[in-house]
Amino acid sequence: MLCSSNFSVASPARLFFPVAIVAIVAISGLARGYAQTGTFEDRPIDYHKTPVNDPVELLSRKLKSGEVELDFDSKSGYLKSVLALLDIPHNSQALVFSKTSLQLQRISPSRPRAIYFNDEVYVGFCQKGEIIELASTDPQQGTIFYSLKQELSPKPKFDRDRGQCLNCHANGRTQNVPGLLVRSVYPNLAGHPLLGNGTSTTDHTFPLSQRFGGWYVTGTHGTMTHIGNRVFKDESDKEVDEGNLLKLDDLIDTKPYLTSHSDIVALMVLEHQTQTQNAITAANFETREALHQSYEMNELLQREKGTISDVARRRISAVADQLLERLLFCKEYALTSPIEGTSDFAETFSAKGKRDSKGRSLRDLDLQTRMFKYPCSYLIYAPAFDGLPKEVKDLTAKRLVEILEGKNQGEKYSHLSDSDRNSIFEILKETKPELFLASE
Repeated sequence: MLCSSNFSVASPARLFFPVAIVAIVAISGLARGYAQTGTFEDRPIDYHKTPVNDPVELLSRKLKSGEVELDFDSKSGYLKSVLALLDIPHNSQALVFSKTSLQLQRISPSRPRAIYFNDEVYVGFCQKGEIIELASTDPQQGTIFYSLKQELSPKPKFDRDRGQCLNCHANGRTQNVPGLLVRSVYPNLAGHPLLGNGTSTTDHTFPLSQRFGGWYVTGTHGTMTHIGNRVFKDESDKEVDEGNLLKLDDLIDTKPYLTSHSDIVALMVLEHQTQTQNAITAANFETREALHQSYEMNELLQREKGTISDVARRRISAVADQLLERLLFCKEYALTSPIEGTSDFAETFSAKGKRDSKGRSLRDLDLQTRMFKYPCSYLIYAPAFDGLPKEVKDLTAKRLVEILEGKNQGEKYSHLSDSDRNSIFEILKETKPELFLASE
């Protein structure tokens, strides 16, 4: 975890073409949609140049002003201090040993990379690594990548990535936006993926049997299997036999890390969260792009200023639907055995939830037959969701309320029982009432 093309309206030098031809070309470009054209490096997103206000950038400003300081220790460098200042719990630790990230020379089955995360920020730590890696969610610009040198300095600073991270973090695996992913691979003895066996970008829709390849996993999962905790000799080796581990002592030395866990519940939350955040970013970018191109066409076609074309409305409608599918756990893999972690991550995670008058929260975990008791993502409270353009946020809210009220009984949402719909409706009505205002 942790080459764009662009359509633009004809320049003045090209305006000798018949307007009708220009319009056809322009509308053809619009119809491809953001997910295909990927124009976030140019207007209106302008990913690299637009100022950001993500948690790491806000912390960086406090460092520069002297409001806060980073503490350095010989064991983990700035890690503990960074986690404390960003309010990231140690029990979110997930250990990955496949060589699938920036500091791959520091990663091996005996020395995994540690990932720590909260709802908005992800931190990567390698033993004796030169840097700490950070990915931070900006409400408008999606995932922003940073590094922090692991050397004692009177003025430590977060350096924003200017494109290297996007080689892996802005493609189909991240829904074609700057984003995040959890990969499952078949690692060999050195941690290199055996690509002939395949690789998956996993989320809550994937069978457990295909998840966690290249990751260490602590926790119980009954008769279900996964491909974590082990290496594979060659592409013919697919035996799975390292599940239901309560500790990793027989596999690695965990003393260099902040905890001895790589909790299965934290991993499952991480999978859901990364791709749902990507969906929020995709909805944001696609809507802004559709509106931008529609407004440019208004001038070209002499339409009234502010007119939103039918093509743009269809694009916005499509990403609203895609986001709703993520938020409401469509196609979620059904658990056939109970899941239980080895740390107190589950308790810490649930305790942060906004609760209604009946004590219910969207962060309440189920882990018996599905991830959450109430299948609506807690990321609906995230600043990135609140930062969505009004056109897509209001449409998403309207359709969400219709689904919860039973007005949309389509096959896509058939996994939601009447009890699920009522509970989610009541929780959101009390804890996020602005959704219902936007849906009117």
